Amino acid sequence: MKLSQFKFKLPEELIALYPAKNRDESRLMVVHKKTGEIEHRIFKDILDYFGNGDVFIFNNTRVFPARLYGNKEKTGARIEVFLLRELNPDLRLWDVLVDPARKIRIGNKLYFGDDDSMVAEVIDNTTSRGRTLRFLYDGDHDKFKRDLYNLGETPLPKYINRPVEPDDEARYQNIFATEEGAVVAPAAGFHFSRELMKRLEIKDCRFAFLTMHSGLGNFREIDVEDLTKHKMDSEQMIINADVVETVNRGKDEGHQICVVGTSVMRAVETAVCTDGHLKEYEGWTNKFIFPPYEFGVASSMVTNFHMPLSTLLMMTAAFGGYELIMEAYDVAVKEKYHFGAYGDAMLIID
Repeated sequence: MKLSQFKFKLPEELIALYPAKNRDESRLMVVHKKTGEIEHRIFKDILDYFGNGDVFIFNNTRVFPARLYGNKEKTGARIEVFLLRELNPDLRLWDVLVDPARKIRIGNKLYFGDDDSMVAEVIDNTTSRGRTLRFLYDGDHDKFKRDLYNLGETPLPKYINRPVEPDDEARYQNIFATEEGAVVAPAAGFHFSRELMKRLEIKDCRFAFLTMHSGLGNFREIDVEDLTKHKMDSEQMIINADVVETVNRGKDEGHQICVVGTSVMRAVETAVCTDGHLKEYEGWTNKFIFPPYEFGVASSMVTNFHMPLSTLLMMTAAFGGYELIMEAYDVAVKEKYHFGAYGDAMLIID
């Protein structure tokens, strides 16, 4: 397929700047794959579509405060530093993005905090905006991480065009997030409140939690028209034995397997066997899913409404069917659904 086939007009006012007041009270569009029917519900109505033995697969990655601002030595220029991942805990080495990048060269020092208490030196260029920083810090590693994160802020996507607020620390995070490592939140899980999950448990639904540390590659612009030529950034993932057992048992018993979010879909499709069963997996994936694609695990999917031309929209269209999903997006714009991480949800179901 071509990149241009995923272009649509999204009015700026439909990009959600804030989440729904209550997690489970965002709007929910239900798209039925077999009939093409589209329903308009509230998210907690998802209870009506699942029951005894059905399995939900969640991503339990935890977002850390990855965006911080420093000053360049001598000039005092303000530099945004986006932490991607820690490369070496002992040497305090981090893979980061810097903006504006043209001002930051190997050997430059950056100072962070009101009192310049945190200092980092640029020791390598990795990409046009990528740098390797070595933080010059004497304390133990746990204290270093605490001090570093205290300087950072919640890494809201750039399309949420407002300053970060205190509430974002909790809301740009799933309630079941435990495994630190993401700089992009798996936003489809935002809609699940503690009360809703308890009610799903009462209906005897089962939960499986894998880990996929979502990175900024989700937002990287695609610069090729032919989608077969696009390369996804690699992301770290872990699927343990408990997840495998829960999902495979649900599948063998004929229950629904509901994937919550595009990151979970990438993970399970990376680790699926030819017979449709999951296997344990620990490593990295750069899997890029776009139509046409045959899925091996999920029978249903919860996802948010994504930006035009995004890999997230492409995966959604692969699962729901290109024509049906693009029609659903037209309906979503007309019905004024909210888009993006803090926006409304879609349930795609057979």
